Amino acid sequence: MSALAPRPIVRLGVNIDHVATIRNARGGPHPDPVRAALLAAQAGADGITLHVREDRRHVREDDLARLSTAITLPINLEMACTNEMLAIALALKPHAVCLVPERREERTTEGGLDVAGQHSTVAPFVTRLRDAGIRVSLFIDPHPVQIAVAQALGAPVVELHTGAYCEAVATGDVQRAEAELRLISDAAREGAARGIEVHAGHGITFDSVGPVAAIPEIRELNIGHFLVGEAIFIGLEAAIRRMKDMMLAVRSGA
Repeated sequence: MSALAPRPIVRLGVNIDHVATIRNARGGPHPDPVRAALLAAQAGADGITLHVREDRRHVREDDLARLSTAITLPINLEMACTNEMLAIALALKPHAVCLVPERREERTTEGGLDVAGQHSTVAPFVTRLRDAGIRVSLFIDPHPVQIAVAQALGAPVVELHTGAYCEAVATGDVQRAEAELRLISDAAREGAARGIEVHAGHGITFDSVGPVAAIPEIRELNIGHFLVGEAIFIGLEAAIRRMKDMMLAVRSGA
């Protein structure tokens, strides 16, 4: 990319899982994650992400089904490599599926999917989803070996795990944050060089979004928990608009 060429716009995918978490804590239909997705669309989100987990602690497959008919934005389904989740994806055919690691006891996704160590497990899921016309993404740690294997598996997209960087920012560990950001930047460049579309996400806040959004090879950020939490104080639409504005400002150099 020449110095005069404009940087591609970075997209914002809004994860609505934790709206469902609040709903499930009380039972009943409120707050409705589908309503949150509609508000996200109004606020400028470019896509909606949701993770149907084995224990259904967040959204459920009926949420995905309702969402599929309620919005026109692309839907990105995060899922583990299990036959149950594959059947849901093949039945409802979201725009994209992001394959992620999942352990029942974890609070949230901890680390990326080890596609290098689990390539024989991951490969058939990539093939089945791609054959069904679903765009496949692999949620991986920012490491060149993971990217090389993602390419070998035929995944057109990777999403880089930004959790370590965001944790360092949150704790004020400047040296570690700089080191983790370099890993993300190097991985994004490696992915783009291999013809893979690069996304990023996990733990991103207003304080940490700028340097990640500034990486020119990253085409999309997926953010959820922070936006839902910030909505308590400023409202969901306002939180999403502010995040999107910050992303676009740093990408444009404003």
